[in-house]
Amino acid sequence: MAYSDRELLARLIQCEAGGEGDNGMRAVASVIMNRVNAPSGEYARVGKGSIRNIIFQEGQFVCASATENGKPNLQNIYNMEPEEIHYDIADWAIAGNRLSPLGSALWFFNPFSNTCRQNFPNENGYFITRIGKHCFYNPNDSYYDT
Repeated sequence: MAYSDRELLARLIQCEAGGEGDNGMRAVASVIMNRVNAPSGEYARVGKGSIRNIIFQEGQFVCASATENGKPNLQNIYNMEPEEIHYDIADWAIAGNRLSPLGSALWFFNPFSNTCRQNFPNENGYFITRIGKHCFYNPNDSYYDT
């Protein structure tokens, strides 16, 4: 795949949070870049400071997969057509900016309900905020031992 890191990040932002407004997209971009820059733990080992490695880490982002459960996944980064806003947010995040309420959030998910669970995943993260339909989680100290 010949996509640049900027292109991959813009496509993932659009795919994961395109309908969540500027703050929702900035929040997702912040999580990606927090993973890229994680000082230790799983994302430091797997990502090695690479946007590409973080985006394509197996099982992390449905939008980075062409298939899900053996069926074509049409809602993926390969089918996105990013607009200027997606590139602007990718540039913003790559430049080191983060959405302030997130802290060092490493995870997000859409619970498809009005409430967010307090811990995620496997008790390694704690709920920090909800932005749009997504719940965001900061790592506990235990995450850095993973």
